Amino acid sequence: MKPLTLVGLGVLLIASQSLSVAYAQAPAMAVEARRAAEEITAPVIAAHTKFLASDLLEGRAPSTRGDRLAMAYVASQMEALGLKPAAPGGGWIQKVPLVAITPKVPETMTFSGPDGKQLSFRYRDDFMAFSGVQKPSASIEGAELVFVGYGIVAPEYSWNDYKDVSVKGKVLVMMNNDPEDDPNLFAGKRRLWYGRWDYKYIEAARQGAVGAIIIHTTHSAGYPWQVVRTSWAGAQYELPYEGEPRVQIKGWATEEASRKIAALGGKDLDQLRAAAEKRDFRPVPLGVKLTFALQNSIETVESGNVIGKLTGSDPKLAGEAVLYTAHHDHFGIKEGAAPGADAIYNGARDNASGVAAMLAVARAFTRLPKPPRRSILFASVTSEEQGLLGSAYLAKHPPVPAGDFAANINIDTVNIWGKTKDIVSIALGKSSLDAVIQELAAMQGRTVKPDAFPDKGFFYRSDQFNLARIGVPAAHLDTGVDFVGRPAGWGEKTINQWEATDYHQPSDEYRDWWDLSGAVEDVQLNFYLGLSVANADRMPSWNKGDEFEAARKKALAESQPR
Repeated sequence: MKPLTLVGLGVLLIASQSLSVAYAQAPAMAVEARRAAEEITAPVIAAHTKFLASDLLEGRAPSTRGDRLAMAYVASQMEALGLKPAAPGGGWIQKVPLVAITPKVPETMTFSGPDGKQLSFRYRDDFMAFSGVQKPSASIEGAELVFVGYGIVAPEYSWNDYKDVSVKGKVLVMMNNDPEDDPNLFAGKRRLWYGRWDYKYIEAARQGAVGAIIIHTTHSAGYPWQVVRTSWAGAQYELPYEGEPRVQIKGWATEEASRKIAALGGKDLDQLRAAAEKRDFRPVPLGVKLTFALQNSIETVESGNVIGKLTGSDPKLAGEAVLYTAHHDHFGIKEGAAPGADAIYNGARDNASGVAAMLAVARAFTRLPKPPRRSILFASVTSEEQGLLGSAYLAKHPPVPAGDFAANINIDTVNIWGKTKDIVSIALGKSSLDAVIQELAAMQGRTVKPDAFPDKGFFYRSDQFNLARIGVPAAHLDTGVDFVGRPAGWGEKTINQWEATDYHQPSDEYRDWWDLSGAVEDVQLNFYLGLSVANADRMPSWNKGDEFEAARKKALAESQPR
């Protein structure tokens, strides 16, 4: 990869000045930025990752000893770098209240057909179930199952899977993802929030359902069944209940189990799914009923977001901030592991490496002779794996008003396989950040590509989503797929293989074979991106018509003029 050109980089980093002045001063500015970026090294990233992913931290599940150790470590590293504590109300830690729900799940779930025939399915092998309410028990009594297609209500696409059919008191069976065959509908192959499980449970509750079961396929989920088993076993964490509608029981079922449930009521699952691809689809009662109950252990616990700040140097712009985020949590210790088996979900790549990268970026910023014009905030957020809870709390209780965030740069996993000729921008096409990312990547001799796996909906699966929902323009740079010295297709195959074997598994550990040379370039690009935004005259904006444009306009209107 060729190094960043001094003049080109300098123009980006002093975008506030006239073009002629920028070119005159660019070399000096660029030298300072490049020297700072050289502080981002493979040993720095590796050292932070190794500690955070060590067995000592026991998988960093929220509110556990390992979680507290991770927060203490991140706060101490921020302090050592010279950052200032920036949690709302003071201190390094923004306390995040959580409700831990540990259900006692029956080993079988039994469905009754119209002729009295019953079918039972096995917990973990055929279904996963968890409480939708923060109460000692959650139950469904003889509720009818209704197939509701994708379970989506999207007025902007003239799409309503519920039509005028009341599903109050029903158990809804729904497909994962969103319609993908028409490129002009729901962004085609690119998964939107409508295709995410959290949206589907929320909408089912709004419709008055008592339960919701999502049909799992590897294609529609973007991951195999083993990820569902891992993610929804043991304690589930939520933010405290605030009066929103809730279903009693949330569930997943394998495709094979779903097929049998439909057949129990005399229906064909493939025919149901085919009908649901059209706008005129209407909910279909399956003629099947379910009685099911969970007993829950409820505990109010606490985790936290670690927030540090580098104050900007421009008195007029220092109140605005570029926000870096990375989540420090993972899944803790596996329940029921065989004696001697590896039971710790170390979460090395996901996401000890992202926190390590963020700390490396912070190191680079503190090595600049002078801070950028806007302030830089760094937030190590909790409970991402439990549903983006830490960033949701941060978005509700931000350290600066939403309209004063210039951008959010989120780091969730790093490249562990070497240098790439490209970089993937998960949010490509959504904001004015695109142009900056593309220019910086070009200076590294690389190209910017859109999400390599758009069907997996990564933008809505990581913490930048919650900041985007309050209007903050967001960037999430991901591992490229065109690896230097590797044949075509090697990158996608390798990334897919890692997801199939290590994603959300105890095997996600730091390995000596990790090649962080590509990560260094990616993290340096994240640094240059934040520096460019922090020094620019104008803050970034969502593209016209983007789903988050209205939220941005609202946030800017509510900001106090300085």
